[in-house]
Amino acid sequence: MQPYLDRPYRPCVGLMLVNPAGLIFAGQRIDQVAEAWQMPQGGIDEGETPEAAARRELLEETGTERAEILAVSRDWHPYDLPEPIADQVWHGRFRGQTQKWFCLRFLGTDADLRVLEVDEPEFDQWRWMTATELLAASAPFKREVYGTVIEEFGAHLA
Repeated sequence: MQPYLDRPYRPCVGLMLVNPAGLIFAGQRIDQVAEAWQMPQGGIDEGETPEAAARRELLEETGTERAEILAVSRDWHPYDLPEPIADQVWHGRFRGQTQKWFCLRFLGTDADLRVLEVDEPEFDQWRWMTATELLAASAPFKREVYGTVIEEFGAHLA
């Protein structure tokens, strides 16, 4: 296994799904013992554009396609996983992820969000949160990126 600091970042997309009230979709990871809420995210497959990955991840993680893209982050935003976690996921090949973020307006109803009815559920529950609630409930190593993305997409929030 490559030393932690020498590992590359995994290319990924992040999705800030915003409802008509300006609240953000957050899911509780199904594989976590401790409470850790997050926005949908996922890797970009080889040959896939970030936009295509964003649309695929939206369906795979929330069970819906009922959203439109409002904005895309100017930059890619990297974050490091804590080393013990990085050693366990993705066979230890990456130190973290670098993400292109998409702000999406949710066009459906809450009944359209079916996080447990997808092929491989990542969330066991979900809820709408304010930006402040999301930052407080998210994993500490994601908070800096979340803060940056919330600031960049702030015009679309409550």
